[in-house]
Amino acid sequence: MAGSTHVETAVVVPPAVLRFDPRTRLLLEAPIAPTLLRLATPNVLVMFVQASVGLIETYFVARLGTDALAGVALVFPVLMLMQMMSAGAMGGGISSAVARALGAGRRADADALALHALAIAGGFGLVFTLAVLGGGRWLYAAMGGQGPSLTAALTYSNIAFSGAILIWVFNSLANVIRGTGNMAIPAAVTSVGAAALIPLSPCLIFGWGPLPRLGVAGGAVAVVIYYAVGSLVLAGYLWMGRSVVRLSFGGVRFRWPLFRDILKVGAVAALITVQTNLTIAIATGFAGRFGPAAIAGYGTGARLEYLLVPLVFGLGGPLVAMVGTNIGAGQRGRALRTAWIGAAIAAGLTELIGLGAALAPHVWLSLFDTDPAMLDAGSRYLHTVGPLYGLFGLGMALYFASQGAGRLLWPLLANLTRLIIAAVGGWLALRWSGELSHVFIALSAALAAFGLINAGAVATGAWFGPLRWPRTPPALSTETRAEHD
Repeated sequence: MAGSTHVETAVVVPPAVLRFDPRTRLLLEAPIAPTLLRLATPNVLVMFVQASVGLIETYFVARLGTDALAGVALVFPVLMLMQMMSAGAMGGGISSAVARALGAGRRADADALALHALAIAGGFGLVFTLAVLGGGRWLYAAMGGQGPSLTAALTYSNIAFSGAILIWVFNSLANVIRGTGNMAIPAAVTSVGAAALIPLSPCLIFGWGPLPRLGVAGGAVAVVIYYAVGSLVLAGYLWMGRSVVRLSFGGVRFRWPLFRDILKVGAVAALITVQTNLTIAIATGFAGRFGPAAIAGYGTGARLEYLLVPLVFGLGGPLVAMVGTNIGAGQRGRALRTAWIGAAIAAGLTELIGLGAALAPHVWLSLFDTDPAMLDAGSRYLHTVGPLYGLFGLGMALYFASQGAGRLLWPLLANLTRLIIAAVGGWLALRWSGELSHVFIALSAALAAFGLINAGAVATGAWFGPLRWPRTPPALSTETRAEHD
């Protein structure tokens, strides 16, 4: 048996390794934890920058009054649905497909995947534009919007979703680059764009300088401008051939197998994202039973949970690239170790944030509003759900790792379980007690179930069967030992 393992490894792995770009070899051979942290650092920082831009915009919108803040809170779950679907779900499918193609030595397919990713981005962006412009009023009203808060929601939403294709293109191109293991370029483009967006947003909201006062619409206009410019920069970088993967519009024919490589991961991940945001939307609807201040309080508290998504995505981008590349090269053991190391880091970081929010919720909430009813609702949410944020981080990291592995059945079931517990538990809480705090207890149970199911599935062999670490025979070559590690 040992001899058979030696022959198989020696034949399959080393010739492929010799064909790899140096960045791809790094994903396959370098120590896991330092490499993951090095790749994740710019990604985490840029995700914080991107999330902070949204928070700063919320801060300025809050100066327009509680109705404006409630209106943006109504739009936020839908906008985050699109962001998470384009950047983390379908974007993860794009990164996974590119990484697996590079890991298997299919460089031409990796190049072609960039154009296929753009086609997918255009299609999904158009669907979002038509769906939200046509059904936004019904959706926001169903979530509890009424009067001035509903008007503010529609004003912001109609502008933001008119530029949906730009958001999809930006995130898709960024994930093509991340799939090569390059986290720095998307981070740089996002950071520079955010630096320009931070002053632009309040200028358009309040009409500072020569710019018109657009009110709540100003924040949405600034966001559309940001994604338009960023998309051009990322496309130019890929077009000039500076990346491992090159974007080319000539000589590439659309092929279903390449669409399938993206969609078999991205479509399932998109369904998971829909479930996640439907959970938030349902919870927002429950909070709406208690008035606009409760919506604003829950929405502001839940923004911290959404802030965890970019944080974990900062780790998730490298996880998708490292896991996908190693699986493409046949290094399953290394892929699994990468997943668990990333999950441990994510769980630790998110738990620290959750505990801090639970202990001092007003530090976060008072940044946006000082209305007593809003602070009460947001505090009760963070007291209840915050201590379980570590399990959320654990589940999200393993979800991203599962994207790289192309195995998303259990993350799908875990998120479906979360949705069912939150919806049914929240409805029962309102029916039996009428207490908003009891709704939040249901949300915390749902969050815990999501993390534990994902961890249990990977631990018991959801990817490749039960994990058995190989024992390295003494006679293995250096290349073979690297594969086993």
